[in-house]
Amino acid sequence: MAESNDLKPNTLFVKVFGAGLPEVDGLFIPSTAPPAESESGTVSSLGYWNGRMAWDRADGKSARSPSLSYSNSYKSWRICRLDGHLAYDMTCDDEMPPTDKEWHVYKKGVAPAPQVVIHHFDPRQPCPQPNVVFVLGGPGAGKGTMCELAESQLGWTHLSTGDLLRAEREAGGSAAVTIDEYIKAGKLVPNEVVVTLLKNAMETVTRTTGRNNFLLDGFPRSMDNLEGWYEVFGREELPKMLYFECPFEVLEKRILGRAKYTGRSDDNIESIKLRFDTFKTETLPIVEFFKSEELCVEVDTGQDRQSVYARVESNLAEYTDKNLAAKPLTERAEMLLGLRPYPGQDTKE
Repeated sequence: MAESNDLKPNTLFVKVFGAGLPEVDGLFIPSTAPPAESESGTVSSLGYWNGRMAWDRADGKSARSPSLSYSNSYKSWRICRLDGHLAYDMTCDDEMPPTDKEWHVYKKGVAPAPQVVIHHFDPRQPCPQPNVVFVLGGPGAGKGTMCELAESQLGWTHLSTGDLLRAEREAGGSAAVTIDEYIKAGKLVPNEVVVTLLKNAMETVTRTTGRNNFLLDGFPRSMDNLEGWYEVFGREELPKMLYFECPFEVLEKRILGRAKYTGRSDDNIESIKLRFDTFKTETLPIVEFFKSEELCVEVDTGQDRQSVYARVESNLAEYTDKNLAAKPLTERAEMLLGLRPYPGQDTKE
């Protein structure tokens, strides 16, 4: 157990929702309870109880402070009712309240148990602005591979507009039919749909992980997309762009090769031609615009993958955590870079 003077300040927030006992739902903020001795004999400190972070209700209605805390005696995280009695608990040794497990309904609680989400920024305040790098290139240019490497090795968050659109389509939301029609036709999905999905995804990641560096894969694909970005994020500072260059013949070969494994409906000859034609007519002008603004970094994907990744890494270095950049490559990263065979891959020539 860490000494109280070694504990970092508790700056996290917790949202509790969906409880069978509605009074438990709400926002919990770092506890301001004065130092006191717990049932296990541990002396608390500001924002902590029993050596772990603890929280009070933001509305101040709970009779107990802290109202979300860890019990050393019972080895469990606990959420109390407004009268201070225990409502829900989770027996574990996790350093933080579990967000991916089902909590237990205690004697004075009511099923179902609530969901718990940890926030790195106060949900009552606007979300911090994201630090963004746009990523463009023809379909199959290798954007996804390099973005995955930057995410796993450098701590950047990779958001693919294509993945977000497909997920929204599969979820059957209000825009699902529109998205499906545009994707199958090889056309660009309406601007308001794309920008809204990106904004919501970035806010969720920033609030729940604290990460604020984003690679937006496949955006902006048109000047209309860019106008949509301006409407939401303003014109004060335009993000930098990484543009992956690759000839159509190579793109076609790559996409048909991956179609054997992805099962994507748009990985076929007809869709490839439509997507590449759309890319040339709609997206290349946006690339030229960023070049004119001296904000476009061109990446030649005809090079070996290690060289391509080195160029990507160097252009993200300004905002990359140096400790993350210095860590060794993972096995997955080595496979993506061609330095290690995939499981089951025949290494014979």
